[in-house]
Amino acid sequence: MGDKRVRIGDSELEVFPLALGGNTFGWTSDETTSRRVLDEYVDAGGNFIDTADVYSAWAPGNAGGESEIILGRWLAVRANRDKVVVATKVSEHPQYKGLSHDNVIAAVDESLLRLGVDEIDLYYAHFDDETTPLEETAAAFDELVRAGKIRAVGLSNYTADRIGEWFRIAREHGYALPVALEPHYNLVARGNYERTLAPVAERENLAVFPYFSLAAGFLTGKYRSAADAEGKARQGMVADYLNADGFALIDALDEVAKAHGAAIATVALAWLRHRPQVAGPIASARTPEQLPALLASVDLDLASDEIDALDKASEPFAK
Repeated sequence: MGDKRVRIGDSELEVFPLALGGNTFGWTSDETTSRRVLDEYVDAGGNFIDTADVYSAWAPGNAGGESEIILGRWLAVRANRDKVVVATKVSEHPQYKGLSHDNVIAAVDESLLRLGVDEIDLYYAHFDDETTPLEETAAAFDELVRAGKIRAVGLSNYTADRIGEWFRIAREHGYALPVALEPHYNLVARGNYERTLAPVAERENLAVFPYFSLAAGFLTGKYRSAADAEGKARQGMVADYLNADGFALIDALDEVAKAHGAAIATVALAWLRHRPQVAGPIASARTPEQLPALLASVDLDLASDEIDALDKASEPFAK
């Protein structure tokens, strides 16, 4: 497992084909637990951590930046910065909203400080900011590359048209081209990515790292009825899947999982890994005990008939 690496687009960055999501750090995982998760992920061969400056401002008592701080302390204690690829994002931190030039420049310095690093490997524009000219944003990211503060540019939650426009502007001005795309994509959220984003990702050789890979836990198989979700923290996030189509998909995943002696979550992540342009899904582990099922997806190669069966079962979610 440890020697598996994929290249991020046209960059020099090579990463494990399963990114560890840092959204739980300082939120549902305290610092001690977060460090255990990080240790076990890296011990298994992982080297790609995905976080954001806004994680986890939504939690009571948090201000944003908690995940970066925990990750930064872990990097310092483990002294393994050269072995880990760090991705973080800008535009949603309460103090650094949007993608204006000055905001991006200020936000990256804060992220560098929290992470305790000199350079961020992959820096994402987290959400499009249509109030700021795209020329201004693309120029700011290029400035960061030239200043050695970031190594590569990524885009998240952008439409295909806006991605195309970013590339047009970057080529026209000689700016650094984006190399990665982080979209919402999984077996129950297929339509937008497959219809609009996949073609531009292929055209521009963007490495795709889907988030919500397990659909807020629905694709782990823990919800087999609407009653299973009642009163749960993520009930609202999985409500659209608690129906006949969703449960039929879980049954199809279960059948493939049993054939491999694997967890349903493992199969759901492996399905993503088999999709065009997907370099690796992003998955979070609240505890170390949740990691093995995620990590196993890297070594699970699905047969063509199994992929076809999952494609068919998830067709209602491909519209």
